[in-house]
Amino acid sequence: MTKTVTVLSGLIRPLVEGRLPDWVEPRFFTTKDEAMAMAPEAEIGWFDMYEKDDMAETITAATRLKWLNSIYAGVDGMPLDLLAERGTVVTNGAGINAITIAEYVVMGMLTVAKGYREVVRAQDRREWLMDSPGKVELFGSKALLLGYGAIGKLIEERLKGFAVDVTIVRRSPPKDSGDPNTLTPDQWRAKLGDFDWVILAVPATPETDGMIGAAELAAMKPTATLVNIARGSVVDQDALVAALDAKQIAAAFLDVTTPEPLPADDALWSLDNAHVTMHLSGRAQDKMFVRSAQRFLENLDRWHKGEAVEPQVDLTLGY
Repeated sequence: MTKTVTVLSGLIRPLVEGRLPDWVEPRFFTTKDEAMAMAPEAEIGWFDMYEKDDMAETITAATRLKWLNSIYAGVDGMPLDLLAERGTVVTNGAGINAITIAEYVVMGMLTVAKGYREVVRAQDRREWLMDSPGKVELFGSKALLLGYGAIGKLIEERLKGFAVDVTIVRRSPPKDSGDPNTLTPDQWRAKLGDFDWVILAVPATPETDGMIGAAELAAMKPTATLVNIARGSVVDQDALVAALDAKQIAAAFLDVTTPEPLPADDALWSLDNAHVTMHLSGRAQDKMFVRSAQRFLENLDRWHKGEAVEPQVDLTLGY
């Protein structure tokens, strides 16, 4: 039997070894150098690395690659044009971390609403507060949700449980829906002043790069909070720092920044109304690799049968 060379990150090895079909010839790497040496023979590859440049270089070297799998939902940093030119199928981690990220958004909103960071600080000081540092209720507040993929849908579902009035932005809303809680990409900026929460869950693409800048921040309520669990690149960070420093908006809950890690001398660390959570939202769980491995094994079966693997990335859109 001719076997398919499949190059995989050693991180996933304990979860797939012994479960791979007999038509797969697995090769596991633990370093970039090992991955680069194996890449040219790979027909199926799982080349996830922390450094995007290293990952892109390895993918570029995989000239025989027919299917690229990734645990990451965002594919920014991958050579998408090259993959499209080669006809490589790409599956990503969309939905793998959706549950924990949606929970993180709720946590962030409650942290800001209830002033919970000040409660923790008071405990560290062993000081018994006589009043709550935060008095905002999520109940009845209004949220604008930009990005309606797997994560966005779960955010909406959870916020509705708190009776938050959620408005979503969709590229193609159902025709004649008449839904006042659905906006198109050319409508949301004019409505920014209506919302208490602006939540970013969009993919990182040229279209979303810097989509929240000085003009958008100026249009928001002074009592509003910006929540970003997308990518740091979707926000003009200098403009955000200026807006937070001037109290132009109330707060920002930022799981992502530019760059990452955020330098120790960056102004965001010192702003009392900036909550920086170090891109931990997707890591705040212990099922990420288990879910990814199971999805990959199911996709291997589909691949062998000539069926579509999923979820596939549209390489022209970048998500």
